[in-house]
Amino acid sequence: MKTFFLTLILVMVWHIDAFPQVGIGTVSPASSSILDVTSTTKGLLIPRMTQAQRLAIATPAAGLMVYQTDIHPGYYFYDGSAWNFLKIRGEGGSDNLIDADGNVYTTVVIGDQEWMAEDLRVLHYRNGEAIPKVTGNAAWGALTSGAYCWYGNDSVTYLGYAVIYNWYAVNDSRNLCPDGWHVATNSEWATLITYLGGATTAGGPLKNSLQWQSPNTGATNSSCFSARPGGWRTVGGTYLEVGQTNCFWTSTLSGTNPYYKKLIYNGAGVTESTGTKVPGYHVRCIKD
Repeated sequence: MKTFFLTLILVMVWHIDAFPQVGIGTVSPASSSILDVTSTTKGLLIPRMTQAQRLAIATPAAGLMVYQTDIHPGYYFYDGSAWNFLKIRGEGGSDNLIDADGNVYTTVVIGDQEWMAEDLRVLHYRNGEAIPKVTGNAAWGALTSGAYCWYGNDSVTYLGYAVIYNWYAVNDSRNLCPDGWHVATNSEWATLITYLGGATTAGGPLKNSLQWQSPNTGATNSSCFSARPGGWRTVGGTYLEVGQTNCFWTSTLSGTNPYYKKLIYNGAGVTESTGTKVPGYHVRCIKD
């Protein structure tokens, strides 16, 4: 028996030494590869897991990669000291846009504009001063200065939907957006919407295919804008419509009331409205 196992080990060592490349779907793996996977009809599927499962991996090796299915879905790799998100961007976009808190954002070029491809989630103004976090309903409704919150006051569950701001934070001279970027004007939103086919259909190319409640009408995310249904906060402080809508502030006033844009789960369009400065909506920055 010992002789048998010794012989088997010697054969295995010889095989690995004699045939150092392994091919799947090919009998002629590339000489520079240790594994060559070849196919024209199928892809390579790496492990899929939740954020909690990824973070629970013991002593991850440098270069380890997984696909995360929740919070911020996408590919993550471990660089030897920290996990990194492999962001996907549209042609011409960048992946080095960093806010005052060190958050890194994907951007996307749509027509002649470059937009964040994620909602803003910064908790400090550009000069480093903190944006007040206001959770109480009455306190939120009484605000006349900038503030932020998480949907339902729950940053763990709703991290993937980003931060909600009132318009006073949008209009603050200390600036929400990173240097070289600004909160999009109503005119800049109009340019985006026109480029994507007009107000009745532009919502489809703007909405991602995840998280929205069915039927998620028209959603294709063909623009790579990747809008998520983060809901909003009312003047009275109540949280509404997560999974169903996303409202985006503009930096433009109509008289004393700011414009905002709204996407909805059961419509393919983009709605334009005006209202007070108190509700909580999301923010997208655009390059200067």
